[in-house]
Amino acid sequence: MDAQRQKINCPRATSFEHDDWDAIRKAFDKSPTVYLRQHWLSDPQEAFYPARVRTAWTNDALLVFAELDDADIFNPSREFNAPAFKRGDVFEVFLRPIEQDAYYEFHIGPDNQIFQLRVPSATTFRERPKGDIPEEWLVQKQVIESRTKIQNLDKRWLVLAEIPFAVVAEARHPEIGSQWLFSFSRYDYYQGDPTPVLSSSSSHHLPVSFHRQEDWGLLSFVE
Repeated sequence: MDAQRQKINCPRATSFEHDDWDAIRKAFDKSPTVYLRQHWLSDPQEAFYPARVRTAWTNDALLVFAELDDADIFNPSREFNAPAFKRGDVFEVFLRPIEQDAYYEFHIGPDNQIFQLRVPSATTFRERPKGDIPEEWLVQKQVIESRTKIQNLDKRWLVLAEIPFAVVAEARHPEIGSQWLFSFSRYDYYQGDPTPVLSSSSSHHLPVSFHRQEDWGLLSFVE
């Protein structure tokens, strides 16, 4: 693997109450924090707001906890598997076990809007007609469990996503020492402005290259 990749350890989670956000935050205390930035710019845009992501795992799933600072929290899209990233705020998760070609992309909006893709390979993604999302890439049945919380006074929204190994890990079930490529990104909109503020955990050279796996980080499952 590329020595320049961001590398993080993903610890095993202790049990916690999934409806208690204080308990959720505490459950990720030992998880390293990944920050979303605008790596393609020498200085971030004035409208940029930061986000922080932590991960953990259970016997059955990868857990992703995100805290997204946001001055204008909204997304009017409500339909499942609609491309809500074209209309409002979205947090994105990209995952690929290193032993397989297929990878997954999950979007979650502030009102828990969900969008799910399985991309057969990086090569297939590059060769598709530009702008198209093939219908067969959509994961038609909801496979992730997620919840969100909007904190308007704090100008922040929270995401907890539970992503089943049985969906993403097509070659083998993760165990201690398993490694996945990952990337987290977001579309942060302001109402009345059709151009979102983009950011990512990966060191992309261009803001339109979220699928560039050479820049993604490496997540290792640890005890």
